Amino acid sequence: MANAKRYRCLVCEHIYDPREGDPGTGIAPGTAFEDISDDWYCPDCGATKADFEPIED
Repeated sequence: MANAKRYRCLVCEHIYDPREGDPGTGIAPGTAFEDISDDWYCPDCGATKADFEPIED
């Protein structure tokens, strides 16, 4: 998971980090962004998964 790609919300700039997951919405640590259900929403602003872009580290 060292090379896990993070994603940023284009609306509020929330960062999804697969090493942390999103426990508040039931996404376990270690879950790649691509493996999250398409109906997942940003936990900060409610934007859709389509409103996220990969971050180049």
